[in-house]
Amino acid sequence: MVDSAQDIKQTETIFSLSSAAGRAGVSVFRVSGPDAESIIAAMTKRPCPAPRAAALRKLYKADDLIDEALVLWFPAPASFTGEDCAEFQVHGSLAVIEAMAHAFAALGARQSEAGEFTKRAFDNGKMDLTEAEGLADLIDSETEGQRKQAVRQMQGGLRAIYENWRETLLDALAQIEGEIDFPDEADIPDGLSHKAYPYLSSTIASMEKLLTDGAKGERIRAGLDIAIIGAPNAGKSSLINSLAGREAAITSSDAGTTRDIIEVQLTLAGLPVRLSDTAGLREADNAVEAEGVKRAKARAIESDIRIFVQDSSSNEWDAEALGWLGPNDFCVLNKSDLGAKPDLLLVPCPVLTISVKTQEGLDGLRAQLEARITEMFSPSQDAGLTRARHRDCVVRAKESASRALENLGYAPELSGDDIRRALHAIKELAGETDIERVFDRIFSRFCVGK
Repeated sequence: MVDSAQDIKQTETIFSLSSAAGRAGVSVFRVSGPDAESIIAAMTKRPCPAPRAAALRKLYKADDLIDEALVLWFPAPASFTGEDCAEFQVHGSLAVIEAMAHAFAALGARQSEAGEFTKRAFDNGKMDLTEAEGLADLIDSETEGQRKQAVRQMQGGLRAIYENWRETLLDALAQIEGEIDFPDEADIPDGLSHKAYPYLSSTIASMEKLLTDGAKGERIRAGLDIAIIGAPNAGKSSLINSLAGREAAITSSDAGTTRDIIEVQLTLAGLPVRLSDTAGLREADNAVEAEGVKRAKARAIESDIRIFVQDSSSNEWDAEALGWLGPNDFCVLNKSDLGAKPDLLLVPCPVLTISVKTQEGLDGLRAQLEARITEMFSPSQDAGLTRARHRDCVVRAKESASRALENLGYAPELSGDDIRRALHAIKELAGETDIERVFDRIFSRFCVGK
């Protein structure tokens, strides 16, 4: 018996244009649900083609010929959604697209909601929530690094990791429950729960490693931040223009020209990068410039990599800015064409000499930047954490497993409860618990037809 709006939705047949809207050589419609087979038969006036084999068919709405197209039939459960599915590859004119939509609706199908095809695949066990998120990331990927990371997650890379945690934690729980449930049995070894130590220790170590590497996955997905900082007139705006290959920032010999943060989107080492030109670091003359300097400092502190630009003819260093620099940052001595070179004893990062005016050294700077990005953020062979939701679930699982380890020696029953909490956090990561609001947020961001 159908007893909820969600259940009703699951019994409906849905359709959508899954290719880009507008005029094209070919447009693709997808249909999923219990009426998919009858829709093929009604629109082609012929039986369904062989499963997963493309067949050329004339398509009709009643007796009106719409188009001649390729039709594919995917009977359940061997389909993307796990339901009966059909695909129609029609000519991509607006008139054909409109006629197809009317034909599907006339046969009882409804237009899908955003992400509904993938939501059904998730509900039918064709993928877990992390794999669905990987698919969303693949659709949104703009760089090679994002694509590689999304494919690994979509193919179950993160799932393999947490399933190993789940099995190991269940082994630990079995050792603990054996001591609790059968304390007086002769064939139950003394201190059985202590055998849970290696299971818990290895799981916690694996979780800690993933959390340490997790920032890398999140940065690949969202993009890296590189801030260009330095004193006024050091050449920051000219440098960002040179790296961007266009006039993104206004350049002037007047100090304080840049007052707000100017962002440029680039791809470096196959990863998305936000390059930020910031206000010159100095004592501001007015409130507007002071706010710009404040924002520049905040962006410098938050960024993944900093490029400190110093006028090579000046020995005046900003001590506060030098304190923000680390071994992964760069100090760039600009205006090398002027010939002077400042004292570098205080600089805690690699130093490169360039001239934005003559373009000397810019290729070397770009190469060094790409090498540093590759070193710090290149996607690993293992899937990582790509979302705040992932991190939250793993943090809670690790904290619970750590408490279980602490309690093991004197209160194994508490350890058992902590392990169950860790297992529940892993279920949330997989999307196996009732977190409907999370589902809605994730799948609503998919394009219609996916």
